[in-house]
Amino acid sequence: MRLAFYTMQCEKLTLKIERREISYVRNTLESYDGMALVHTIDSATALIQVYVAPGCRDMVYSILESLRREGVSIFLTAEAKN
Repeated sequence: MRLAFYTMQCEKLTLKIERREISYVRNTLESYDGMALVHTIDSATALIQVYVAPGCRDMVYSILESLRREGVSIFLTAEAKN
């Protein structure tokens, strides 16, 4: 129930990444306590949803950009405000 309430207040990003990078991206984003939660939508196609906590959008985008510079293939497929 707490997770449902948390995610209702979050901005949602749907990302397409490389399958082998799912765990790395999840661990990186979730290591910043309370900033983002990652949910794997489809592991076969490596589609993930990132729930970004209010006020953390710029930081999450900065981390995603850093991951891209490291060579992680990340494509934003959808962005929504709730």
